[in-house]
Amino acid sequence: MEMLAVKGLTKRYPNFTLDNVTFSLAPGRIMGLIGKNGAGKSTTLKSMLNLVHPDKGSVVILGKDFKSNEESIKQEIGVVLGGIDFYQHKKLEDITAVTRRFYKNWDEASYQNYLQTFSLDPKKKVKELSTGMKVKYMIALALSHHAKLLILDEPTSGLDPVSRDDLLNLFRQLVKDGKRSILFSTHITSDLEKCADDITYIKDGKLLKSAEKSTFIKSFAHLKEPSESGDLTLEEIMVRMERRQYNV
Repeated sequence: MEMLAVKGLTKRYPNFTLDNVTFSLAPGRIMGLIGKNGAGKSTTLKSMLNLVHPDKGSVVILGKDFKSNEESIKQEIGVVLGGIDFYQHKKLEDITAVTRRFYKNWDEASYQNYLQTFSLDPKKKVKELSTGMKVKYMIALALSHHAKLLILDEPTSGLDPVSRDDLLNLFRQLVKDGKRSILFSTHITSDLEKCADDITYIKDGKLLKSAEKSTFIKSFAHLKEPSESGDLTLEEIMVRMERRQYNV
């Protein structure tokens, strides 16, 4: 059973259209969702989660149609989206006390472990946290109810290099047993070089390619200069696609 299957996802705005996006994510895999700012990454994630209402398409999560089973599916997924903030003057322990009530599978021992792993002080107020620490706190919440699918929007943004590396290692550990999968958007392509199994690339609202990482990279071999040997990096692929308007 696929962890996630997105088919024909379409969302129209006056000046932008997410157009017929289709991809799937298998168990035990990490998928990176890439594209420049404004390409449609966040719109894809929000449309998948019904936070904005798509005009067309279907989303199946853990074998169930998301729109028809939204409440039960949300018990089994962890979501961290950019731009969502907490009450600045609330302590972390107070926010957690409210959050844990929503999840039947809340695991307090796991939560405490993630607080320790991420060096988070539950007595601190949100306003006292750096951007990176806020991201870590949201991820701790997302991981503490045994979510089978994690959907993360720019999770490494704002983290220092050491914290980013620790988080990427954690992602690899989380999917190791094949029971979880992770979909995360990012503009930091070096993160995907380290941990992604699959890459999905959106450009101007359209899906350019979704494939296993090595297959994805090889499909863009035509972007290489005659003098270049070896495969292009993900960053080189993105830069050349965006600047030179190639199509696959």
